[in-house]
Amino acid sequence: MNGVNHPAPHRDGPFGRPLFDSPEARALSRVGVVDVGSNSVRLVVFDGAARSPAYFFNEKVMCGLGAGMAETGRLDPAGRVRALDALRRFAHVADGLGTGPLNAVATAAVREAEDGPDFVAEVERETGIRLFVIDGPEEARLSAQGVLLGWPGAYGLVCDMGGSSMELAEIDGGRVGRCVSAQLGPLKLRDLKGGKKARKALIRDTVERLREGLGEQRNRLFLVGGSWRAIARIDMVRRGYPLHVLHEYRMTAADLRATIKHIGKHDADALRLQSGVSASRIALVPYAAEVLREVVRSFRPHDIAVSSYGIREGLLYEQMPDALRERDPLIEACRFSEAKDARLPGFGRVIYRFVAPLYRSARPERLRLVKAACLLHDVSWRAHPDYRAEDCFDNATRANLGGLKHSERVFLGLALLHRYSNKRAGTRFDMLEALISEREREEAEILGRALRLGAMLWLTGERDIARLRWHPRRKVLGIDLEPDAAALFGEVARARFKALAGALGAAPELRVGHRKVPL
Repeated sequence: MNGVNHPAPHRDGPFGRPLFDSPEARALSRVGVVDVGSNSVRLVVFDGAARSPAYFFNEKVMCGLGAGMAETGRLDPAGRVRALDALRRFAHVADGLGTGPLNAVATAAVREAEDGPDFVAEVERETGIRLFVIDGPEEARLSAQGVLLGWPGAYGLVCDMGGSSMELAEIDGGRVGRCVSAQLGPLKLRDLKGGKKARKALIRDTVERLREGLGEQRNRLFLVGGSWRAIARIDMVRRGYPLHVLHEYRMTAADLRATIKHIGKHDADALRLQSGVSASRIALVPYAAEVLREVVRSFRPHDIAVSSYGIREGLLYEQMPDALRERDPLIEACRFSEAKDARLPGFGRVIYRFVAPLYRSARPERLRLVKAACLLHDVSWRAHPDYRAEDCFDNATRANLGGLKHSERVFLGLALLHRYSNKRAGTRFDMLEALISEREREEAEILGRALRLGAMLWLTGERDIARLRWHPRRKVLGIDLEPDAAALFGEVARARFKALAGALGAAPELRVGHRKVPL
């Protein structure tokens, strides 16, 4: 471990001024979004005041509006009835939740169907919901914005598969570039005449045309959409992957090839039982897998990441002020959580100043996890003491937080676990320990022990009554207390200080005022 020069106290500290309580951010509270897709119809109500979206309400109905359109040119009659029923319900739910007018979009099936305009008119007449039918490039742009909501500054190619179409969008430096759309959705492919041979030719020719239009795309491939998530879930099961969080799940091209072969060897019922994917979704997975295999073969991305954020999150991102878009989604969400749940909101930035000397040479990606841990260190205080440590761990590893790789989730969770417990054996960390290195485990434990010590001192925001000194070369860990803080440094605090020094392999040293005090 290394350390930083102790920063001067500042009201907002290293986190910047919070934005979640500004009028612009408060206006994003209870934002209702409806997505009428070719396969599903969904209502999401966001509490969007923080930079990471909180899913206040989330409901999906598999309607299959686009089923059979290749033959009839019209929306599926049964799907249309189900979609209208779902939208009636959603209108009532949104009214009860106080969302105000819903932001509602319809995609490929409605825009391509002969009776699409009639359906839009019927929805508004029956429910009061005004559906905006968006074209393919706009759908691609909104999906890419959803990815940017979770990955600020991301670069690569966003690939969003719906029921009837597939959209591609470039992102670079937090901006959306070229956007294209193609009719490669699994509902379209399932209904294509000519069987597998015809599908293979259509997929190959279409993807090749898309590649020629977009050029080289050797960066990250972001997968958006239910069919891709279903394939990722099957990949998790095949690999025995221990953390069942789809957002930021990473795969290689080799992983995908193996999983696509696995899909080809098993029938739908077996795959559904293995993965927990719904029957309606699993029926479309083989068609989606054929497309994904060709996309990866043609564009050759250096890695592949699953995004749970897509068009609905893109609609929320569209409404965010630039000042909020530019914030780190992890830190803003943690600040929001601290303000809502911590016993002493604002203590997170104080305890960050306390632990900062341990991180003088830390990289920015490590510092943001330290900041996040400081903000979250006390939000689980209501849990029973016997379960508080695991509650913290579960919150970090399973919560809907943007901008976190899986290894970072486990690191953050382990640090928070050690905030409340000296031991981790026998906890749920045992199942996830392979996701981080031994060195990362040691660093997470050190951070947790530092938080455990700092929490004993109940530092004030006006001045730092306790300061850590870290001398990595001499292997000395010191703590300097103001004279009026000496009473806080009781028997338990001393034991925690010695435990932190032991984790660092350092000798502990205590000063009160300018006087060295034996431990």
